[in-house]
Amino acid sequence: MLNYHKGSSMASKVFNEGKENFAQEDILTITVKALLLMTNTTADTENDGISATTDFTTLDEHDGSGYAQQTLASKTITKDDTNDRAVFDAADVTFTSLGAGTRDVAGVLLVWDDGGTLRPISWHEYTSPRVADGTDFVVQWRSDTGIILVQ
Repeated sequence: MLNYHKGSSMASKVFNEGKENFAQEDILTITVKALLLMTNTTADTENDGISATTDFTTLDEHDGSGYAQQTLASKTITKDDTNDRAVFDAADVTFTSLGAGTRDVAGVLLVWDDGGTLRPISWHEYTSPRVADGTDFVVQWRSDTGIILVQ
């Protein structure tokens, strides 16, 4: 359950609420967004009882210039009978000309935007924090594993 960003590994987890939302909603038709979170986030350690981004003790969303939450496009789900799992994938996400934030980027939080609440789906943490430097910041999902939904 790893994803890559410019060739670097990322550890991942799917939130319990995210699993439930996947089961109840059609993930291919809902709005899924990618949020960059900085190193003070608690998204990496909190899970139980998290049904909205406001439930995290500290979200710590990126505050650098040019930052905006990005909507995922070209979403797919692939059944993987060999590994007994379902895999969610999407087009790579580009945060254009992303300026440095107060802290480095710790990882990417995927959320379901239901039009009023951002509901966490999964957290993808870099093995070491990444620096935004004014160039394009690309989040590249691994084509072989994507985001493992159920395993």
